[in-house]
Amino acid sequence: MQELNAFLSLIDAHFGGSQWFVYLLLGTGVFYTFYLGFPQIRFFRHAIDVVSGKYDHSKHVGDTSHFQALSTALSGTVGTGNIAGVALAVHLGGPSAIFWMMLTAAVGMTTKMVEVTLSHKYRERLSDGTISGGPMYYMRNRLHLPWLAAIFAFATILSSFGTGNLPQINSISNAMFSSFGVNHYLTGAVLAVVLALIILGGIKRIAQVAEMLTPFMAVVYILGSLTILAYNYDQILPALGSIFGDVLTGTAATGGFVGGTVALAFNRGVNRGLFSNEAGQGSAPIAHAAAKAEEPVSEGMVALLEPFIDTIVICFMTGLVLVSSGAWKEKYVNHFQQTDLTILAGAYHEDVEAERRQVAEYILGENALPLYSGELRVENGLIRNTDVTLIHARSFAEEVRVKHGDGAFTGTLRVNAGKVALPQVEENAVYLEGRSLLHSAPLSTEAFKQGLLGDWGQYIVPISLLLFAFTTTIAWAYYGSRAVIYLWGEKYVRYFQIIYIVSFFLASFTDTTIIWTLSGITVALMTLPNLIGLLLLHKEVKSSIRDYVEKMGLGHLKARN
Repeated sequence: MQELNAFLSLIDAHFGGSQWFVYLLLGTGVFYTFYLGFPQIRFFRHAIDVVSGKYDHSKHVGDTSHFQALSTALSGTVGTGNIAGVALAVHLGGPSAIFWMMLTAAVGMTTKMVEVTLSHKYRERLSDGTISGGPMYYMRNRLHLPWLAAIFAFATILSSFGTGNLPQINSISNAMFSSFGVNHYLTGAVLAVVLALIILGGIKRIAQVAEMLTPFMAVVYILGSLTILAYNYDQILPALGSIFGDVLTGTAATGGFVGGTVALAFNRGVNRGLFSNEAGQGSAPIAHAAAKAEEPVSEGMVALLEPFIDTIVICFMTGLVLVSSGAWKEKYVNHFQQTDLTILAGAYHEDVEAERRQVAEYILGENALPLYSGELRVENGLIRNTDVTLIHARSFAEEVRVKHGDGAFTGTLRVNAGKVALPQVEENAVYLEGRSLLHSAPLSTEAFKQGLLGDWGQYIVPISLLLFAFTTTIAWAYYGSRAVIYLWGEKYVRYFQIIYIVSFFLASFTDTTIIWTLSGITVALMTLPNLIGLLLLHKEVKSSIRDYVEKMGLGHLKARN
């Protein structure tokens, strides 16, 4: 498992997690923002009018209303990225990563409008009478690049698992176990059955479920966040200072947090921002293609609102809760995950400034330290080696105990290049427990305890994750099925759905770090072909928007050339 994660991390580091990918993603959004004259500002009010039904007409071709399409697309984006993803970004890069998430969303509003406009314009009607669309259709029908369309469609299928399936149920099951003690297998089994009942009904049933759940879950989560902020009101301004004030300097070491560089905050913020709102990934256009609209640009206007709602509102609320509560820099007792655990050769002490700085530079990738290989001697749960240092979740691990079942472990553990092998003892797995920083959903759970509701606040996270993540899984089942139809035809959709449901169940008890790494790779595989297509069609996009503005009598919204 550790070897697999190391291999996937290597791929992610040179692909989805690389600087060139981040620059391409942001660059496309920045280019279109200036090229189209800041449409996210000019058309914001008009977009609200469109989604409210002001321009709806029953004769328009499609399967869903504007609001249903928006709800379906939002249900596909508002997921673990809004809760666990924000917490992971802050854990890796510090509070300033939130700023980069918001900036990504601001330019992503334009990217989302453009990709939806093109996909809606070149959508097709299937033999069963339903509408199918997405970037693969404009790549084939307009760019005449069937090979690029095929790459995108195949990447969409992979991403339906890496983005919409595996990390979603994984976060749900972990949150349900930590908050309610519900077994991972039980959570996965029950939700897999519900998932099957919904996705087998097609886009109309998916849209009906999304239309009901998406607004409800957003309101519940925002109200829950406000209770935390009300309790920590005196920390809101300092939190805002950390989010915006550390953008050019990075985050200094504080508490258990060893510090974050500008580059790391930028990279992780943009990366998690994309994972959250999916602007440029090409997923939302598949849902919007089904909307009843005569003008493709009108559906693009609706899509413009998605990154604003998803990231600038919901993700920012999560980030403000995390930073104002102080949970992001505190250590908590937790069950160590092997992929987050590294054992250094040599004794380093957090309270010795020079040694802390050495380890911090190692964690930040600025220097190398020797990794331990050999045996750990454990007596009654305590590690007796004095020449090692345990690092878990990018922090010095404290009060470490080695356990199996409910008891203490005695024996030896083999360590190879800093990674420990944990055996089975009397049918119980050996595991390490101690105090360290948290990330992802467990960090958000702790943050939500620091409010008016006290320990009851921890239930906001699992309930929100259950709603957010499950609706995301539903939407991505639709995206993946449309990609299958494009590549192989409608008769293969049922096979995809079966594999999708089974994988959903299996991921409920799989290591989270591997799943997050996999999601980063699949996002990049899907995004790159889409960004290439968007940039190639920039003149057509501008012409379509100009014609739409004139046809709708929106002369006051024209861009100044």
